[in-house]
Amino acid sequence: MSIHSYEELAALHAIAKILAQPDDLHDRLENILKEMSIRLGMQRGMISLLDRERKEAWLDIAHDFNIDGMEVTYKPGEGITGKVAAMGRPMAVANLGQETHFLDRTGARRHLNRAELSFLCVPIMYDGEVIGVLSADKVAREVENLDKELAMLSSVAELMSKIVHIRALEEENRRLRKIVGSGHSPSMDIIGHSKAMQEVFGLVAQVADSNTTVLITGETGTGKELIARAIHNNSPRKDGPMVQVNCAAIPDTLIESELFGHEKGAFTGAVKPKKGFFEEADKGTIFLDEIGEIDQKIQAKLLRCIENRTFQRVGGTEDIEVDVRIIAATNKDLLHEVKNEKFREDLYYRLFGLPIEMPPLRERESDILILARHFISRFCKENNIPLKRMTEAAQKKLMSYSFPGNVRELKSVVELAVTLSDKDELEPADLMLDSPDPFPVTISNDLTLREYELKIIMATLQKYDNDIRKTAEKLDIGVSTIYRILQKGKGI
Repeated sequence: MSIHSYEELAALHAIAKILAQPDDLHDRLENILKEMSIRLGMQRGMISLLDRERKEAWLDIAHDFNIDGMEVTYKPGEGITGKVAAMGRPMAVANLGQETHFLDRTGARRHLNRAELSFLCVPIMYDGEVIGVLSADKVAREVENLDKELAMLSSVAELMSKIVHIRALEEENRRLRKIVGSGHSPSMDIIGHSKAMQEVFGLVAQVADSNTTVLITGETGTGKELIARAIHNNSPRKDGPMVQVNCAAIPDTLIESELFGHEKGAFTGAVKPKKGFFEEADKGTIFLDEIGEIDQKIQAKLLRCIENRTFQRVGGTEDIEVDVRIIAATNKDLLHEVKNEKFREDLYYRLFGLPIEMPPLRERESDILILARHFISRFCKENNIPLKRMTEAAQKKLMSYSFPGNVRELKSVVELAVTLSDKDELEPADLMLDSPDPFPVTISNDLTLREYELKIIMATLQKYDNDIRKTAEKLDIGVSTIYRILQKGKGI
């Protein structure tokens, strides 16, 4: 037999319908508090979210009174809300007028007779952990059994737990970025609520003002380029150029000329002098992506440039001096490369001025849905289509996937789903997570064999972050073959 009355079951049904609506999370939760007031007599409902780092509860949503502009927080064990958040157990007060631990920090009951009110407070649990607190008043004379009232409020908290969890992630992300933003934190498209990403933001804030060489490490697709750009954009050099160099995409025979430039007549085809990337980056920042792919013959010249900020063009004798900040990135274990004598030890330690390690997405679980919603909103706007939403099942599928391709894979999966789905909601089937290749090349009678070759190579290059060597290895062809097909492809 149900522990709830017919009226309570009807209220729970109405609340479940609200949760299923596509409205903004804040609006849905506020409507639930309104429903509690109308159907259950639970007035002045409040939802407080738990700051996982500080373990403080902070008031997020309230009904029947205005909290705009208010910053209401409860330390662990402080007041009834703080106690419930700390202990994870419900609490009830039969008579607020006799309760010394009730703080009324919002002032919502300032003009009310507290002796006529009971107070109910329950934890909101998700995945076995307290993520928030749900509380409300009820006229004391209408309360027959406090335990029964707490059971009802706990049922409401259980229904809303998933939505509150998502709301907490989004709000804590906003609050943390605001805190980091009070210094010199990234002011760009970097989204990260997780502790690992907050540590990255802190390092960016620390290093942005200096000229220290930075080495960004991490798996392919983790967002190393975004961090490099954040450092530049939040530095005194932000008005200068930022030159990005994909070292893996430049043939060994051209890398020296591309980095340092060349003089007229330096080699066949050098019909006029040409500035290299370092000269182009003067008074700004040069970002050497995939630094681990640079040929050892060039590493010595690169070391000299990093140490002295001087170099010579290919075919030249004059030292050229530049004022440039150097940021490098790699998905390789450079120390392992040093031990295998594939990377110069002195260059490694010169680059290792301040290391920033980008965490893989599988270690940023709390960021997955936030990132997914960001990409959905972005792609819907770019394609001028109504905003799509994800079903609970689709969200669960995302959360259960390991994302070996990291944020880049998530972005590609979401873009494909938004583009191909003709429904308002994205279903699990729309998320192509089970495909061995997130950039499928489809068969079409309109394409020639030459066009197929180009399409396959372009798709594989995109998958492997424009890494020519990895692409060649994956497709079991030579690097020179890839360059030849790409060169011919320019005419297609």
